[in-house]
Amino acid sequence: MDYKKTNAPGTTVTRDMMELCADTGNVYETVAIIGKRANQISVEIKSDLSKKLAEFASYNDNLEEVFENREQIEISRYYEKLPKPTLIATQEYTEGKIYYRNPAKEKEKLQ
Repeated sequence: MDYKKTNAPGTTVTRDMMELCADTGNVYETVAIIGKRANQISVEIKSDLSKKLAEFASYNDNLEEVFENREQIEISRYYEKLPKPTLIATQEYTEGKIYYRNPAKEKEKLQ
């Protein structure tokens, strides 16, 4: 997924917690959902970055041969400018793009 195309803000945004937790009815459950999704996004971004930087990996142990690669620097800057995973996850949650379920609540409904 191209996270640069997300409409998540680049900086921190103040949010109304009552509006944010309207679906679940519990602030802590909402934060847990967003936190878990943020962890998933973080792992995905890290693996993408590792794959792209692996192309530039030098297996020489000689420190004198270390040099800066402009493409590698541009890739690193691109990932630094991305919105933070928590902001992306919060935006996805507010847009209703995150599927979540609570097995404990489902069990209560069956009884």
